[in-house]
Amino acid sequence: MTATVPREGQLWSRCGGCATLLYRKRLRRNLDVCPECGAHARLAAPERLLQLVDPGSFTVLPDRPAEIDPIGFVDLLPYPHRLTAARAGTGLAEAVVCGTATIGRHPCALAVMDFRFLGGSLGCVVGELITRAAERALTDGVPLVLVTASGGARMQEGALSLMQMATVSQAIAALREDGLLTVSVLTDPTYGGVAASFATNTDVVLAESGARMGFAGPRVIRQVTGRELPEGFQTADFLLRHGQVDMVVPRHALRGRLVALLAAARAGRRPASRPGVPRQEPSPLVARPADGQSAATPVGDAWETVRLARHPGRPTTLDYLETAFDGFVELHGDRLGADCPAVVGGLARLDGRPVMVIGHQKGHTTAELVGRNFGMASPAGHRKALRLMRLAARLGLPVVTLVDTPGADPGVSAEEQGQAAAIADNILALTVLPTPVVAVITGEGGSGGALALAVADRVLMLQHAVYSVISPEGCAAILWPDRGAAPQAARALRLTAPDLCRLGIVDDLVPEPAPGAHHDPEAAARALREAVLAHLLPLLDVPPATLVRRRRQRFRRFGAARLGARAGAR
Repeated sequence: MTATVPREGQLWSRCGGCATLLYRKRLRRNLDVCPECGAHARLAAPERLLQLVDPGSFTVLPDRPAEIDPIGFVDLLPYPHRLTAARAGTGLAEAVVCGTATIGRHPCALAVMDFRFLGGSLGCVVGELITRAAERALTDGVPLVLVTASGGARMQEGALSLMQMATVSQAIAALREDGLLTVSVLTDPTYGGVAASFATNTDVVLAESGARMGFAGPRVIRQVTGRELPEGFQTADFLLRHGQVDMVVPRHALRGRLVALLAAARAGRRPASRPGVPRQEPSPLVARPADGQSAATPVGDAWETVRLARHPGRPTTLDYLETAFDGFVELHGDRLGADCPAVVGGLARLDGRPVMVIGHQKGHTTAELVGRNFGMASPAGHRKALRLMRLAARLGLPVVTLVDTPGADPGVSAEEQGQAAAIADNILALTVLPTPVVAVITGEGGSGGALALAVADRVLMLQHAVYSVISPEGCAAILWPDRGAAPQAARALRLTAPDLCRLGIVDDLVPEPAPGAHHDPEAAARALREAVLAHLLPLLDVPPATLVRRRRQRFRRFGAARLGARAGAR
């Protein structure tokens, strides 16, 4: 157990590890680490900064993004009320504090998350602030240090919060390209979308003693698998044993480790090939409503759409490969020891053009669903997809991804094999892949498991598909009294294709035969084929550098400033 941050003015504090009653001043002198058992209490972001940076050196980033409520989310309370309470309780504007500082006289940009603020959840403002910190590091030519503490993406902002995983990842990719060091410090806890993006796709990953990190949380894993978890599961030492972090560092040594890393980066830094890197202004966010035939295609209640997206007769990736594509040759394996059946991929032809097709595979019967793990990819599945994407880039082939998954594999073995890092690697690689990418959400687009195949130049969505940061049942279990509120949660999450077209997350809606794709799979395949061709062909003549730049702009536009400007214009 990790102790919580003691209340201000509290004289005594009880350790969450050994239950010893500790004098508060003594605990503070020991950096909020229990002198009896070594348990590390959680720190607020301001306290963390005081421990890490040189005195008086921290300067907060000057720009403050607009406050937004992008989907008008209401559960038991309206989202703005929760934000107001979080601000009053923490004294912070948001769940992250960003700025510039020196650590051991070495300049850097920092983003320090605070779990007290709505569980450190990743929303549009948090993503915008961390992205701006990365852009400031790029402009100044200094390393970026991220201190993570988060339960994952923010449910109250729907799929827009999911987009922040890609937005921050591509900012980290830009730092890598410029030869600038990126370091993440995992603190307790770091889960979900944060773990599966910028917490694990930096150059160096440190874990503070006592930190826990994973894609799925322990409660979710227990519920899904019905298994007891191994001793020390997802703890810092567990992560080190399974090769997921570079080192485990006790709090008193953390500043020293950062000083050493920043000193090495500064010594090895070559002069930039170009003077300064001006901040790239993101393109305006233009929500594309479905047009033409798509605009006239009705979509019913959100919960009914969820049920249609999960219909067992709905065409799978292999069905589409047989009907919408020609000459499919499947390629297997991640080249590291496994072949995940939940992800299929290989070479195919689309209207005579060779393409690489990668998709989630569910099945229609119970045996097929179980055999394919219900389309939930393991780390091996994500790594297989990554291998095929890179192969496509080397061969100059466009990539088409077909997304249909409730989410990534929530099992114990998936966590042991680095599920979060595998997803993060895919997101990072797709932001820089020098070949056209078209993604189609064909059924369920569940959380980071879906995003790992959906960072694309064009994102399409079948009429009765859904795309969400969390399942309606999961959202209801957290924010409502019981799972019976799943229909309400589905409506609040804005997870249907028309919703996501309006938000600009999806570029086009692909019509389905009534009442759904399962009723006439061949007609659904024809519609998918035509839509993919319509969006892919214009991309084939775009130079790779332009393609990557536009793809980055596409995801950068989901920042809070752009969303706030759009909301203000209504």
